Amino acid sequence: MAPSTPLLAVRGSEGFYMVTGPPSFTENTTLQRDFGKNCKVFAFSKDGTLFAWCNGEKINIVNVASTELLHSFDLPKAVCLEFSPKNNVLATWQAYTTAKDGTAGMPNLQLHDVKTGKCLKSFIQKKMQNWCPCWADDESVSARIVNNEVHFFENNNFDTIANKLHLQKVNDFVLSPGPQPSKVSVYVPGSKGAPSFVRLYQYPNFGGPQSALANKSFFKADKATMLWNNKATAVLVIASTEVDKTGASYYGEQTLHYIATNGESAVVQLPKNGPIYDVVWNPNSTEFCAVYGFMPAKATVFNLKCDPVFDFGTGPRNAAYYSSPGHILVLAGFGNLRGQMEVWDVKNYKLISKPLASDSTYFAWCPDGEHFVTATCAPRLRVGNGYKIWHYTGSVLHKCEVPSNAEIWQVSWQPFLDGTFPAKAITYQAVVSGLPSAEVKVAKAYRPPALRNKPITSSKLHEEEPPQNMKPQPGNSDKPLSKMALKNQRKHEAKKAAKQEAKTDGSQESTPSPALQDVPHSILPSVTSGDPEVDKKIKNLKKKLKAIEQLKDQAATGKQLEKNQLEKIQKEAALLKELEDLELGF
Repeated sequence: MAPSTPLLAVRGSEGFYMVTGPPSFTENTTLQRDFGKNCKVFAFSKDGTLFAWCNGEKINIVNVASTELLHSFDLPKAVCLEFSPKNNVLATWQAYTTAKDGTAGMPNLQLHDVKTGKCLKSFIQKKMQNWCPCWADDESVSARIVNNEVHFFENNNFDTIANKLHLQKVNDFVLSPGPQPSKVSVYVPGSKGAPSFVRLYQYPNFGGPQSALANKSFFKADKATMLWNNKATAVLVIASTEVDKTGASYYGEQTLHYIATNGESAVVQLPKNGPIYDVVWNPNSTEFCAVYGFMPAKATVFNLKCDPVFDFGTGPRNAAYYSSPGHILVLAGFGNLRGQMEVWDVKNYKLISKPLASDSTYFAWCPDGEHFVTATCAPRLRVGNGYKIWHYTGSVLHKCEVPSNAEIWQVSWQPFLDGTFPAKAITYQAVVSGLPSAEVKVAKAYRPPALRNKPITSSKLHEEEPPQNMKPQPGNSDKPLSKMALKNQRKHEAKKAAKQEAKTDGSQESTPSPALQDVPHSILPSVTSGDPEVDKKIKNLKKKLKAIEQLKDQAATGKQLEKNQLEKIQKEAALLKELEDLELGF
């Protein structure tokens, strides 16, 4: 049975509605549009079968296929919704408030049984950060952070704490995806000179540092982002400081660390200095892509040994997105960049297309692995709101622009379970679009009036680096050369070529050309006399003459010379005579 077409949910000032995905792109009429202007949040379940939204009056849960209303909850102020992986629990959160007399407020985090509609448990969760409990994929384990502890619950029984992981000042944790046994990564920020650290544990073995599967400590970390791969074999940690003490960047300072569950850990060496904008795992869990460095940023794919596999060169980019099958990678520059995208075939590392999505604030792959959506949403941008659905070959298949007095707040694809849509063969031929092709206006660089009638001279602010395959070539067991090694190799080759050229010139002409007769002695090729003392004198004289040449150049540019520098210039004739006598001697 062929999978159904993914839906695209849209929320904005004109209400909430759904659009049928490719190839039809029509508004879904089975689930009626909600015209309420106070739709604050919506969420699909992990398998896409259930959908919940809050319209400012209540939370509704519907079955997507049948559009049957399953439950309604009287929670008009809810601003966060999330389903558990198996659709057994719906978690809701609203802002925490206290009474006027200062007494504690009502619990604001609620967990509802999706089947019965009953409230399983309520908690006080003051911060929006990490508000939602984390579940294992089979829901056998769930956890939430409370003060200096991570509390674990089993089989959605939230009345009993099954296990506790106690770490002083624990700041964040992430449960691993995939089958049991569950693993958990925890981050503890450093204090009083002690380093920050990330530890990996296997549930429920929390008997101290010795029971940890892996441990990685590091300085320069005010916060850390932890990313598990799909197979739960390794974690990538982006450690960042809020302030760069070197003054090189106002984005702070970031480092990238790799930690494996077998105890191995490493710092990922990034060849270019600057911020780390994005890091993503390939869904196959065997490699990851990092976007980093001062603009124009570099993007590199690394393997599990943290060795570079492919370098995409430099470009205006700050984000990376793998398709669900992992066969296509999009590198993009959104936010304060102009929206240039690069679509790459990951297997062959070949560029498929370079579409431009100007003013985009959001990007997401369709679950079919062939299409993606880009959107301009408020409040990030309040002008020109709308969305476009693209084919990865660069064609815009559907476009929606809302009126100037309306806004779009959120768009989201209906998710599907992994493997629902098999990966198809990649095509490089652009798919035909039914939309008229809009001409891309190329913004011209400003030229002052005095230069407008003169020929344009090309000048680049940055030297662009081309893409480069870092894999060892077949038959060559050597590791790929580092950036410094490549630079030295090029230098050596250039020197060799210059020597060869000099030899060729020397064999063709044994006598100096008339043009060389006027060249200063300081830059003529050196001739040896055979006497070390005489050679040393000649060398010193040439050195002094070269310094005089430089002083004369400085004087020509209008620089005021010192008295001793002027005296040096006056000695030029005497030094030239001395050098001539020494050279005539042999």
